[in-house]
Amino acid sequence: MRRWVLRGVGGQEDTAVGVETQVHADEGRAIVHVSGRLDLTDTAPLRNRLLKCLADQPEALLVNLARLTVREPLALAVFSAVARQAARWPAIPVALCAPEPHVRRSLSLAAYQRVPVYASVQAAKDGLPDHRAALRALSDELLPIAGAARQARNRATEACVLWDLPELVAPASLIASELVSNVIDHAGTMMTLRLTLRSRYLQIAVTDGSTAVPALQIVAPAQVSSGRGLMLVDATAHAWGWLPCNGGKVVWASLRTP
Repeated sequence: MRRWVLRGVGGQEDTAVGVETQVHADEGRAIVHVSGRLDLTDTAPLRNRLLKCLADQPEALLVNLARLTVREPLALAVFSAVARQAARWPAIPVALCAPEPHVRRSLSLAAYQRVPVYASVQAAKDGLPDHRAALRALSDELLPIAGAARQARNRATEACVLWDLPELVAPASLIASELVSNVIDHAGTMMTLRLTLRSRYLQIAVTDGSTAVPALQIVAPAQVSSGRGLMLVDATAHAWGWLPCNGGKVVWASLRTP
């Protein structure tokens, strides 16, 4: 079991932040215990911490609110925002657990009803579907060298053949190659390539050690002298984006399965 404490931004203590989070892994799920008093000024750092949990690609994100009080109910929108991101990538459920009665009343408003609420963490574990047995994933650690892009293409091809997705060999190989090339060109760090097959999507994600925000640059073909990177990813993928993670970021893309 992994367990760590995040306080403030970047894991450092921040007395200006009114909430504290404790996160641990539980059989593939990420369980986040949120405590303190939540107001609007806390939403940005709390959202950032929860997005970092998503970047680890758990099977579900359970948020325990048993020790949370809410100063401003509008701040609860942070959980809806995180749930929307989780639905896009990594396509996992988010559940809120054990809220105090006044928090539960606020969560019953229409704006928050899309995020399921459970009486306890155990109730959420029992109530959410368990897809771990059906989950298929391949990963590889890559050095920031020229051969890494070819290795990424090979790994994507291997995954598609293994999972009987011949139609996705070409687009998955292209996306994996371009995401890895982007790390080589702009981050220059070790990276992890991960391919995951979920019920509706093939997901391709590359985690690197840089916090620089990836930017989609639209240029004319005549101006392109090297890899076209995120332009090709944007044109090929069903969806793509990025999330902060501990020590860097993860850039992800998804392809619809046939």
